[in-house]
Amino acid sequence: MELKVVFKTARSVTLETVTEQIYEFETPGKILVNGNVFGETKRVVFTLFDLKPDMDYNISLERNGEMAEASFHTDYEFVTLNVKDMGARGDGIQDDTSFIQAAIMACPKDSRVLIPKGRYRITSLFLKSHLRLELAEGAELLADTDRYKYPRFPGMIESYDEKGDYNLGTWEGNPLPMFAGIITGIDVEDVVVYGSGLINGQASFDNWWENVRQMKVAFRPRTVFLERCKNVTLQGFFLKNSPAWVLHPYFSQDLKFLNLDIHNPADSPNTDGLDPESCKDVEILGLHFSLGDDCIAIKSGKIYMGRRYQTPSENIVIRQCLMEDGHGAVTVGSEVGAGVKNIRVERCLFSNTDRGLRIKTRRGRGKDSVLSEIYFDHIHMDHVRTPFVVNSFYFCDPDGKSDYIQCREALPVDERTPEIKKLYFTNIKAENCHVAASFLYGLPERKIERIEFKNVDISFAGEAKTGVPAMLSGVGECRKKGFLISNVDTLIFDHVKISGQEGEAFVLSSINHYEVR
Repeated sequence: MELKVVFKTARSVTLETVTEQIYEFETPGKILVNGNVFGETKRVVFTLFDLKPDMDYNISLERNGEMAEASFHTDYEFVTLNVKDMGARGDGIQDDTSFIQAAIMACPKDSRVLIPKGRYRITSLFLKSHLRLELAEGAELLADTDRYKYPRFPGMIESYDEKGDYNLGTWEGNPLPMFAGIITGIDVEDVVVYGSGLINGQASFDNWWENVRQMKVAFRPRTVFLERCKNVTLQGFFLKNSPAWVLHPYFSQDLKFLNLDIHNPADSPNTDGLDPESCKDVEILGLHFSLGDDCIAIKSGKIYMGRRYQTPSENIVIRQCLMEDGHGAVTVGSEVGAGVKNIRVERCLFSNTDRGLRIKTRRGRGKDSVLSEIYFDHIHMDHVRTPFVVNSFYFCDPDGKSDYIQCREALPVDERTPEIKKLYFTNIKAENCHVAASFLYGLPERKIERIEFKNVDISFAGEAKTGVPAMLSGVGECRKKGFLISNVDTLIFDHVKISGQEGEAFVLSSINHYEVR
């Protein structure tokens, strides 16, 4: 057993146990800090708070007679600005936005803004560079539900000389007006928001989730919105009841999301957990998702944004996470106009989601929409209805059910045609599946280039539920179907087992090269 430091501040540290275990152990391990008992944890990835600045620490983890250690030195800290000293009350009644914002703006480099225990009613808080913002245990940020109190971001602003433009607001892959996030960062770098407190969006069907298809003044805010940011880390806290997507990094890079817990009701609309859009070098480690939409959805804009900025999402690692109850555990799409590449999902647990891997795209995303080098390794799925879904006919948007989008015949390849290249699935066990082992459907005019399954074991629940494996026209409900695969150039099955299905295990069509090992 080995223990390694993932990330540290002056007051906190995230550690990862190097193990074959996924997400958590069966029994808790004892944590010792400098020889003193600190607590217990079952999690493979865990975070400690309430450390002291500029000090040497030795962390020991004892489990089942084994011990692992890690040593580090916490960062230097100059001063702490307590928001209550700036006028915030934390009584859940006063609007504390301006007082917390004053602490943020006044905070010098190498210092901390502390939000202590209390209930703080706020609208939008704006981050600044070189900030350390701590949401302490027992601290709760209560987002106001009156949309007219939130700042609004225009979608696209034309430059003075009319030769350029400035994108600020965004909604589902297009530059559109939106409300600022509850926590917003614009062009900031070297920022850490951490702690064991809670951000409560307070969304419900009486406010933000009512009549969601209609834009009311502007599109709904995200809980955390990061635009053109670099070197930002979110560590340890809880988020719930988001008005829309919970975490939305946008055209940002060098990001870490560590040990966060994200919860939205199962019926809440458009409440994706974490949606990196046109982002690169992202690490998502030790998160717990339980919500009503995709747990993670990787995006890069619709065709206009893809052509205009040509910024794919790339180099994203997702490890030791638990995804529960969402539509897709890890989704790519559907707004992928600039492409997605080099995605690695490792040692994660998917539980009771509609789909495991979910790729959703369609004609009209454009020639820059190339999806490639997507890896899933050491994944355990339980009660996932359909473990693997690739849908090239996703019927989103007003034209989603048009003949152009839904036609199953080969159409001419042009500048609107997207592409899916290489997908790899290894060391995966999916138990108690319901609908189908897979539903992989490429475009006939541009087939999926390569799909490899290696060491994959699929079994079905005894009382499997019926359901639709993917959202495209002409596909009805089913249950206990095998691998349903169409329009693939090269398909490889290497030590793949399936049991409990009804009918054929492999239903394949339009496969150019097929190999079983």
